[in-house]
Amino acid sequence: MITSRKYKAVGLFSGGLDSLLACRLMSEQNASVVALHFRLPFVPSGRVAPSERLRRLAETAGASFVSVEVDDDYLKLVESPPNGYCVHMAPCVDCMIYMLSKARELAREIGAEVVFTGEVVGQRSPGQSKRSLRLIEKEAGLTGRLLRPLCAKLLEPTIPELSGIVRRERLLDFCGRGRRRQIRLAHEFAIIDYPSPGNGCLLSDLSFAIRCRDAIRHGGLSRADVELLKCGRHFRLESGAKVVVGRNQSENACLRGLAAVGDLLCYPESAMGPVVLLRARRITKKDTLTAARICARYCDGQPGQAVRVVCADKVVSVRPLSEDQAESLQVRPGFGKLSVELRSEQEATSG
Repeated sequence: MITSRKYKAVGLFSGGLDSLLACRLMSEQNASVVALHFRLPFVPSGRVAPSERLRRLAETAGASFVSVEVDDDYLKLVESPPNGYCVHMAPCVDCMIYMLSKARELAREIGAEVVFTGEVVGQRSPGQSKRSLRLIEKEAGLTGRLLRPLCAKLLEPTIPELSGIVRRERLLDFCGRGRRRQIRLAHEFAIIDYPSPGNGCLLSDLSFAIRCRDAIRHGGLSRADVELLKCGRHFRLESGAKVVVGRNQSENACLRGLAAVGDLLCYPESAMGPVVLLRARRITKKDTLTAARICARYCDGQPGQAVRVVCADKVVSVRPLSEDQAESLQVRPGFGKLSVELRSEQEATSG
């Protein structure tokens, strides 16, 4: 029997078109919708939407807005995801399980009867295959209770549908990567202000993934580490020390802001050039000189000529590191064992 009573529903909300449409579909079905947004550390700096904009988007979809920061246990999940990586170091399946587990807890707290997402079957492989969707709802403790309004007709009916809380005939059968049907539906709902699609996770970017793996190898991830991984060129010295080089004025300012107690900042005194951050458990004279030589390499001085570099309260005169030496230390795709290992692990996971 179909019910028309009011009920509460919690939906994952990224602010993207799919999550907007899912919220609107649920609000059209007499639900009092809470749009739950997670502030994730691996979103590109340029794609972090202000909370007020996300709130307005949620209201456009007929939902109230809640934003939460992920706990440190999320970083541990990234270091070792139980279900492996989907693309490079992106633990898509475990990330969704993490967020849905939190959504389930919120639903219990506020008395919500439905938890839902904007997922679409086959939109992202393998994280949104039917097999993955079943695994996600099981491990999130939502077997039979997780609703996916945009593709529900392609999946088994959920308890909210079978009990009559949600009307299955008013749900959809979207599938695949195309967005034409989503855009048409958005126009029908008069939703015109939504972000363009794009890669919202740095962990699926090979360059960032290699930096991330390197950081894990040398002590694990912290929130401060993640912010540093987003900035500059990265080098790993033989001692295990890390060197990060700013590539422009904005990144130079970023490195100055991210410098922690115990870090060493270098910059050229006699030429235009970058800010360089040296981070190590114990900074040695050898590491300081290497950081200064890396700094000199990216200065505007004459090739091969000595450059005066300020390192904390000292000034050293050093010759730039050679191209071969710099490449042997740089953490980036195509250099060192990390690239090969990352590709091998992904192939094994996919197999």
